[in-house]
Amino acid sequence: MTDNERYTALVEKDPAYDGAFFAAVKTTGIFCRTTCTARKPKRENVSFYDTVHDALSAGYRPCKICRPLESANHIPKEISDLLAEVQANPQFRITEWELKQRGFDPNTLRRWFQKHYGMTFQAFCRMNRINTAFGAIRDGNSVLDAALDSGYASTSGFSTAFDKIMGTAPGKAKKKPANVLVYERFDAPLGPMVAVASETGLNLLEFGDRRMLESEFADLQKRLNAVLLPGSNEFTKAAIQQIGEYFAGTRTTFDVPLHAPGTDFQQRVWEALREIPYGEIRSYGELAAAMHEPKAVRAVGTANGMNRIAIMIPCHRVIGADGALTGYGGGLWRKDWLLKHEQEHK
Repeated sequence: MTDNERYTALVEKDPAYDGAFFAAVKTTGIFCRTTCTARKPKRENVSFYDTVHDALSAGYRPCKICRPLESANHIPKEISDLLAEVQANPQFRITEWELKQRGFDPNTLRRWFQKHYGMTFQAFCRMNRINTAFGAIRDGNSVLDAALDSGYASTSGFSTAFDKIMGTAPGKAKKKPANVLVYERFDAPLGPMVAVASETGLNLLEFGDRRMLESEFADLQKRLNAVLLPGSNEFTKAAIQQIGEYFAGTRTTFDVPLHAPGTDFQQRVWEALREIPYGEIRSYGELAAAMHEPKAVRAVGTANGMNRIAIMIPCHRVIGADGALTGYGGGLWRKDWLLKHEQEHK
């Protein structure tokens, strides 16, 4: 289904799609099932997630009206009661001993949550506390109040947990409400990759072992005033699909909308890179000349190295003037593989 089709199902409260996906409302920080009776949000304020885990990981809280945590599976009454208790009290904490006293086997409970929500019960409780605090901060509450109301005894412990899950300090979220970038990791023939996207387009596509990856994450968050959260959207999904087709040799061009912040000169270089045809190469000098900047070879090389969107902005197609493979963030062995791959399939 496209996101527009999902939105139609949401507006129509279509029970056929109950549990098939979840609708998250950016303005409220809440996610719902398709049959929710609450007032429907505007299309531009809705993101869609395939699983409860994805919605929770993106910082959204479950709706108390439609109770999406219970939508996709038959939940035993004792677990349903436990979920209701967690949702009703953000400060909820419980030890394994206390679970046993209630008749739960902690190992069985952990496996059940892993199967249905993709995380342990204790991880679910932590996520619920942080997501509740995130919503309170974005609604204008102080960091201290959000920490205490979420069951944290100190702001230091809260800040550490908040930063680990949300990718930013709670004070930054308080001072200037951030946008949300989602990142999705996936496997590719040359190793794990990661895609990052905003509501506008794809921001980053890199190999997971790139040394500069964490710096690139931080730079994107700063430039876009955003928090970086695990999750997916239409742009990460399209990128993963098209990259898969590229590696299969069935795709030579890409049409995923890109949102790559940079200087005007960097934007010009990246656009020039996209004009290099599949299966062809250019030297840095040739690239500079094509931009009518023949003396800017070094600057072109620097901008080339600052590219965050591998393969789709094909910096791997640029080589040295002597024909030698030069620096590539993903490693020269990957650059060599990509060039040979394109020669074989052009």
